[in-house]
Amino acid sequence: MAPKQHKKEPLKRVLYRVLMIIIGACLAAFAIERLLVPNKMIDGGIIGVSLILDYLIPDEWGLLNFATLVIILNAPFMYFGYKQIGKTFMLSTILGVVILGGAERYFHHFAPLTNQPILAAVFGGLALGLGVGLVIRHGGSLDGTEILGILLTKKIPFSVGEFVMFVNVFIFGWAAFVLGLEPAMYSVMTYYIASKMIDAVVEGLDETRAAFIVTDHYEEISSAILHRLGRGTTKLIGKGGYTDEQKEIIYAVVTRLEVTKLRSIINEIDPNAFITIMATHEVRGARFKSAIH
Repeated sequence: MAPKQHKKEPLKRVLYRVLMIIIGACLAAFAIERLLVPNKMIDGGIIGVSLILDYLIPDEWGLLNFATLVIILNAPFMYFGYKQIGKTFMLSTILGVVILGGAERYFHHFAPLTNQPILAAVFGGLALGLGVGLVIRHGGSLDGTEILGILLTKKIPFSVGEFVMFVNVFIFGWAAFVLGLEPAMYSVMTYYIASKMIDAVVEGLDETRAAFIVTDHYEEISSAILHRLGRGTTKLIGKGGYTDEQKEIIYAVVTRLEVTKLRSIINEIDPNAFITIMATHEVRGARFKSAIH
């Protein structure tokens, strides 16, 4: 049987993704050039390394500036990204990095928005995180550090997050020697704010929780969740590891604000129910947003 052909993405959707990547890269460049650089601050990863090198390299060297450095340093990771993740990711990353470099050169000619380090750290982190988050959400990347982490963690006993953290500790330590201790400390603040903003953009602002409920009152609790929270449930069948007794398990997804009410419903019906509540990254389908209260 012939392999199934992948359905091509509609042109309208492709153009939308391209537009969002361009906007995201421009926002990141704006944050870097109008807020961070004038206050001797950096971000983590390849962007941070490029900023430090740009600070160290004399202006007489001409073309060897942040724009070219961020493209050159990211180039190997674009190739590895193509090998590991695919062509679409590589093309999206190339677009994002090139726009980042070009927009940075454009914003270089404008005066800084503020010379107050705390304002630059906070608003620079927010704008940078929003920009990077938009690029990631729409299939690209502005930094090859995580791609390197994906490749290396297959051979070293660390997760991608641990590897990225280790690399950034080194980068911010280097920044402390090159830029000074205070700018490096503000840079860490910027990086933290940016990372939280990236999470909010990529994962969405609607925080949801997945609940697993092991109870002998399946029907009653399931009905209460449906009628009092407006959330559907899924029935799972499991077995106790010790007793080998078959158990009915309720699986439900609620918003963060509904967790307290969910606990209250369960406690009213079956105080002895076993509950596990976990954070979720994304929920789609099944008319999830059309809950009733």
